[in-house]
Amino acid sequence: MTNIKIKDIAIYHPEHTIDNDYFFEHFDKRGKDIRRLLQHIGRESRYLVDSTDEETSITMAVAASKKVMERANLTGEDIDMIIFATQTPEQTIPMSSIYVHQAINGKNRTLLYDINATCAGMNVGVEQAARNMLTNPRIERALVVGSDYFSPILDPENEVTYPLFGDAAVAVVLERTKESGGFIDAIHYVDHTDPNNMVFPGQGLTHLLENGEGRYMETKPFDDAEMFPKVYESIRELLNQYDLKPSDVKCCFSQSNKANVRLIQENIGIADDQIIFVADQFGYTGTSSPFLALHEGVKRGKIKRGDYVLVWTIGTGYEFITMLLQY
Repeated sequence: MTNIKIKDIAIYHPEHTIDNDYFFEHFDKRGKDIRRLLQHIGRESRYLVDSTDEETSITMAVAASKKVMERANLTGEDIDMIIFATQTPEQTIPMSSIYVHQAINGKNRTLLYDINATCAGMNVGVEQAARNMLTNPRIERALVVGSDYFSPILDPENEVTYPLFGDAAVAVVLERTKESGGFIDAIHYVDHTDPNNMVFPGQGLTHLLENGEGRYMETKPFDDAEMFPKVYESIRELLNQYDLKPSDVKCCFSQSNKANVRLIQENIGIADDQIIFVADQFGYTGTSSPFLALHEGVKRGKIKRGDYVLVWTIGTGYEFITMLLQY
């Protein structure tokens, strides 16, 4: 039986770090105390691109991709497919994935494309790559990279988004194998009731180009309480379908909000040592965040080969994807 496994994984983040004290002082001057907020969502530090550095979503993706290729002992000739997931493309034309292809000296016969499924993008990309590889005999290995560069689009007057995010990229190599394990299944859920709860450019691309309006990401409060029963349902459905108990899995969930992770954990019955939470160190890195957790889980020895892993993340709009794999 053919399976699609994660051959290797690597990350890249800027060297520049900012801890909570900077944001406390920043918003104290504006009469806003954000200490309870940052404790609630689980933030201590985050890596951010320094404004003097020439970093972009592309340069970070290239760095992560080169690192994972080296770790996997592969060259560009070994890669048949590249998917680049990002919400912050450096440009819309050409596609960002072609720069990764160029950087790894990829072969001509490579399938390339970019996706923007907001913060669910890399999860969707890994799932779509795996399903493609299961049916397409021409795809032996795929490189999937997620990279978001949030720093330039965060409003320094917004106490929710400004301290929330971090900048980073994660790259994985997927490989066709006869060994057991790898990608198992995924469930998608979409609620289009209010797709404008988080928008960039804030006034649309037309206004941004015409008069510079909307240079920062715009957000509005929204109640995500109705989402969680659907999340619980998707997790239980996957566990039941593949004869697994909550205690059988490690969990790499969206790193946006520690309180949300705790809600899922308590409802499903997942122990603390099964949860990988790294946003206290990295901030919320958007599309790459659950795979950043996977990387750190492997690095710290909390996730080992053969472990079942639940990867769940949500994208604004909103949509979420719950994926089950065996690492």
